[in-house]
Amino acid sequence: MAKRSLYQRLRSTAQVRLALFILGMVMMIVSPIVGILPGPGFIILFPLGLMLCLQNSAWAKRIYVRFKWRHPRYAAWTDRVMRRASAARKRERAAMDAIKKAAFHGKTPENRRDGN
Repeated sequence: MAKRSLYQRLRSTAQVRLALFILGMVMMIVSPIVGILPGPGFIILFPLGLMLCLQNSAWAKRIYVRFKWRHPRYAAWTDRVMRRASAARKRERAAMDAIKKAAFHGKTPENRRDGN
């Protein structure tokens, strides 16, 4: 059996998950203020805060899923920034669909077996 990391062991208690959720919220609230300053502060703080919130709160996950349904373009960007596994699977699936579509449309009617 694989040994759990320190972060996973700490997250097993409700108090630590709550503290991480609050830290994530604080990071997201502070990020626009830091964004005014020169440097990439907003770009670093906001995704990290969002990750902490999504990892430690079922409520935040539900809101995020609702956001993804309403705004798929922005949700794809945030998934990519947060390096979520679901975003990687979705990009791979879209690439495979594009390859299949190009292969199907690239054939001329004379070369297709079905004659359509």
